[in-house]
Amino acid sequence: MKLIFGLLALLVALFTASLCLGSVGITPLKALAALVGTGDRLHVMILQDIRLPRALLAAMVGASLGLSGAAMQGYLRNPLAEPGLIGVSGAAALGAVIALQTGIAALFMLALPLMALLFALVAVCLILLLAGPRGASLTLILAGIAISALAGALTSLVLNLSPNPYAASEIIFWMMGSVADRSMDHVTLALPVMALGWALLATLGRGLDALTLGEDAAQALGLSLRSLRLRLLIGTAAAVGAATAVAGAVGFVGLIVPHLLRRLTAGRPSALLWASTLGGAAMVLAADITVRLVLPTRDLKLGVVMALIGAPLFLHLIFKTRKELP
Repeated sequence: MKLIFGLLALLVALFTASLCLGSVGITPLKALAALVGTGDRLHVMILQDIRLPRALLAAMVGASLGLSGAAMQGYLRNPLAEPGLIGVSGAAALGAVIALQTGIAALFMLALPLMALLFALVAVCLILLLAGPRGASLTLILAGIAISALAGALTSLVLNLSPNPYAASEIIFWMMGSVADRSMDHVTLALPVMALGWALLATLGRGLDALTLGEDAAQALGLSLRSLRLRLLIGTAAAVGAATAVAGAVGFVGLIVPHLLRRLTAGRPSALLWASTLGGAAMVLAADITVRLVLPTRDLKLGVVMALIGAPLFLHLIFKTRKELP
């Protein structure tokens, strides 16, 4: 319980900082007034049109990736698992790339995230088809790797055949990941889909706790592995697909956050789900604040910062895991 309250306090502090910090500094009291539409008109515009959607999306994306990562690691019983393993993020990125390349993204503002969500849904259907209704964990991983590899290859093909250098440049910058220049329309689009994913993944706690005893023991306790797998896939697809659709590729959150919090939850998957949700939101908010403060004039991308933070931690995790092997 102390961990949850601590993470909540950290999340509130970072969310407040995200609203107040930037090229125009705003005190917390003035920020609160601007959020309700009073005070300086410039502050109202900055808070309601720019910073509030950005902070909300950063928290939502981080929560989705952290929760999905904890669920995936609990189901596969592998601390090196992460949400991108099932290929949903790669498929969503492919959908966005095709929308940019073909000009669909220019038709209306939400065309790009809608296209990304559509491809994420297609990826889940393909994984369920390839893995089968009773597919084991290994089959699920192999199906996800196949979908991810195919999506990556098709994305490279689109870039390779792109006759428009401006479209190719836009695609590359989008794939770096960012929550800048987003509006409340993006929040409105992503939130219901993410909420569906959160609701499904939140129901996995008891099943993931039982899985720590092994699949046979979990089934003896009355756990339906088929139902658990289906909720995991659909929940991860909804949460991660929506996150990728509105923010691009933001890596390492679902891998690093559960690892950092695992010992604080005594290794219980059910407790780690909630902790990783809050921890993921806090990490992405902190990274987005860093993006704005370090190089405010150079449009540093969120995905780049997360990679710079996550890659060293991932290497540390690999060495630590290797040392623990007999």
